[in-house]
Amino acid sequence: MSKDPVIRNMTRPEVDQLVDWAASEGWNPGLHDADRFWATDPEAFMAAELDGELIGGGAITAYGGEFGFMGFFIVRPEYRGQGYGNRIWHFRRDRLLSRLRPGATIGMDGVFTMQDYYAKGGFLFSHRNLRFRSEVAAHAATSPIENNNIIPLAKVPFDRLLEYDRRCFPAARPTFLKGWIAQDDALALGYQRNGVLCGYGVVRRCREGCKIGPLFADDSQIADALYEQLAGFAAGGPLFLDAPENNPAAMALVQRHRMTEVFGCARMYLGPAPALAHERIFGITTFELG
Repeated sequence: MSKDPVIRNMTRPEVDQLVDWAASEGWNPGLHDADRFWATDPEAFMAAELDGELIGGGAITAYGGEFGFMGFFIVRPEYRGQGYGNRIWHFRRDRLLSRLRPGATIGMDGVFTMQDYYAKGGFLFSHRNLRFRSEVAAHAATSPIENNNIIPLAKVPFDRLLEYDRRCFPAARPTFLKGWIAQDDALALGYQRNGVLCGYGVVRRCREGCKIGPLFADDSQIADALYEQLAGFAAGGPLFLDAPENNPAAMALVQRHRMTEVFGCARMYLGPAPALAHERIFGITTFELG
């Protein structure tokens, strides 16, 4: 590395460029991910610049100072293997630590080939999050909901949604959720029994097909009911779900629906692993923001 890159906050147009890079890496971002991620935490996006040229970057999302997540880490191929990535990654980690309360945990989903590198940076392996794919038949288009327990998520009082989500995510994320469930080109559904929220899921259109995330549910029956309704949104194309391997019920769900594993990441934490209701997590939200 001949000289250090300048590392600074990204501009909004640069986030679009980062998302395009993610698409070229095969990460298949959602059509509106840039807008939704930026709205969640504009200070999260870090750019690495060399001689006035953007060479890499990533996100360091802070959730109310209580939990942080490192994602979207990309260095342009022609600048890899020269030490720039190492400089960028450590800068991002240290900057995120400064944005959180002392002792707060940071999470990340790292590609398996980089797992040892992240471990040297203090992160400990928790479990694998695996991406699965299926092809949804054209005739499976979303039909009127026949299950009286499934309702549009917008009809669920937001405080109830926030409370349920908090059991499955390490920190409250109201800003993210408000935008995520109302985004264009998406379907967000909740499952209620006797007025009690027992699960919810969101499916959004991506560069290729559609992706479900998150899919949280009290049990397999509820997860299946939500999955089947959300899958109809992807009729005629591929459907993706990022399922945590540490929930056997999630692994059983992807097998029931004949999904094929196509990708995966190691969930790792710097600091204590969060106490989550892992048995309710059938699909994580994103690899980029947790």
